[in-house]
Amino acid sequence: MEQVRLPQTNGVVPLSALKPGLPARVVRIEAGRGLVGRLTALGLVPGTPVEVVSANGGPLLLSVLGSRLILGRGMAAKVLVCASQQGCD
Repeated sequence: MEQVRLPQTNGVVPLSALKPGLPARVVRIEAGRGLVGRLTALGLVPGTPVEVVSANGGPLLLSVLGSRLILGRGMAAKVLVCASQQGCD
């Protein structure tokens, strides 16, 4: 049986994969200009602390800079975050 190699993530994961209650920091947004602009306007910029408050199968409830945001899973998958205490490369 052949082994499948997964790409190195260096601790960076999509926001949609983050477990509720785990603090993280936005690393980058991999999306088009329109979505990047929209998420930037909501405060999701590189370096911003973010936490998933609730993820019950639908949209994610986030805590960002003292505010609560609801973000669909498709959009959240384009936001890459670092959830490591030691930082990410």
